[in-house]
Amino acid sequence: MSYQNVEIIVVDNGSEKDDPSIIPERFSDITFLKTGKNLGFAGGNNYGLPYCHGEYVLFINNDVEVEPDFMEPMLTAFTQFPKVGMVSPRIHYFDNPGLIQYAGSTPINPMTIRNAGIGSFEKDTGQYLDTRITAYIHGACMLVSREVIEKVGIMHDDYFLYYEELDWCHRVNAAGYQIIFQGKSLVHHKESVSVGRASPLKMYYMTRNRLLFARRNFKKWDRVAAMLFFTFISVPKNLATLILKGQFELIKPFFKGIIWNFSH
Repeated sequence: MSYQNVEIIVVDNGSEKDDPSIIPERFSDITFLKTGKNLGFAGGNNYGLPYCHGEYVLFINNDVEVEPDFMEPMLTAFTQFPKVGMVSPRIHYFDNPGLIQYAGSTPINPMTIRNAGIGSFEKDTGQYLDTRITAYIHGACMLVSREVIEKVGIMHDDYFLYYEELDWCHRVNAAGYQIIFQGKSLVHHKESVSVGRASPLKMYYMTRNRLLFARRNFKKWDRVAAMLFFTFISVPKNLATLILKGQFELIKPFFKGIIWNFSH
């Protein structure tokens, strides 16, 4: 990485397969932390925050590889807009060089509780090299100002996996800060390496947290409309899709994610 004014905090968030003890042995200049158990995406990231001293905090997944000069444009974005709170770079799929995963995001629809990634699955021909306000950052790589963290608070760790960064963005926007996409910065993401592209774990948390996000952030009548849409449109559609695709192992976690919201 070309930018050198950094401190590095590595959080071992309950590793089960690999022995991370080699990290502090080989890299004595980092701060190495062990949670002792898997605290989820938000919990693992939050665990390292008390050890960060900089004006900005870069949250970056263990399945992300960066371009050498990715940091400078992200920092520059904080000077280009009046009240920037968060910045994410352009993200490519690691296994598909040149294929875009993220170039910004649309807002979450208050009816469907869904949003879309701008540029998703497009071939990168340089069409997203701009810097602009967007609806949400991407959790794989996000630069957040300490001012925002101190004013808005940390990510809610009860999401455990998925939607936590969207919830955080919602709160950051509500506090008057802007979310920025920085197309001049590029990283490569090994998408869903940890949980699989269509795993029961992913289905459970995506369903559970989609509803939790709406319950937590939507106004009363938007919340009612979203729950009606989910019950009478999303549930039958998702169930039919899983049956037609023969993905029967995903049906139970889908309904388990729904039921969680009745008991919590």
